Amino acid sequence: MKVSVHYLLGLVLILIMSSACKESLKNNSQEPSISSQEAEAPWETLMDPNKWRGYNQDYLPSNWQITDSLISCYGMAGDVGGDIITKAQYTNFEFSWEWKISPEGNSGAFYHVVEDTIYHSPYQTAPEYQLLDDVGFPSPIEDWQKTGANYAMHIANDQKKLKAVGEWNSSRIVFNKGKVSHYLNGALIVSFDKFTPQWEALRNSGKWSDYPDYGKANKGHLALQDHGSGVWFREVKVKDLGD
Repeated sequence: MKVSVHYLLGLVLILIMSSACKESLKNNSQEPSISSQEAEAPWETLMDPNKWRGYNQDYLPSNWQITDSLISCYGMAGDVGGDIITKAQYTNFEFSWEWKISPEGNSGAFYHVVEDTIYHSPYQTAPEYQLLDDVGFPSPIEDWQKTGANYAMHIANDQKKLKAVGEWNSSRIVFNKGKVSHYLNGALIVSFDKFTPQWEALRNSGKWSDYPDYGKANKGHLALQDHGSGVWFREVKVKDLGD
């Protein structure tokens, strides 16, 4: 069958447009869409002891020290009971910080934390951006336990570049209308949409099947974890993107 040059050119154009459309959809699914008004929202520093308190406590616990230049966790609380939360609560936000951790260290940053005396720690209700000494941690670990992962849910991709223990890393979480992104040292390493059947199915399997209230809230406190390790934070700030 004879095929005209115009027909072939048209077919090529259709394929190019289809590929571009698919790539656009892929990119939109990876990064939250932020309006110009949201992008211009001011950053609020969290380097202030008056903006934090202990989980289920009215005061800042002694295992933490907060100054205008450094938030220090001394790792004295053991596995549970020593985490701190922001006094304010957030729905849609950007949460940014720099951090370094002690050798074999384990910590994390949480959002949409529900505070109630029926819970002993933020992890029972809140998603966690994992912070870990991936290389030196003494026990065998899975990818969903490593730095940058949405703990026990989504693992980091191959764009992840973690600095050596003792060096400062930068991290950021964006939550905007269910679209979630984790960044590490400027790279997008995790992205997902919370408001999907896929997220729901993942949440109902594995570790979180034993925690009925995990991930249910879409507004709550931010938190930093004392998991028995020394960890330090600086340049901690949040941008409230509204409801």
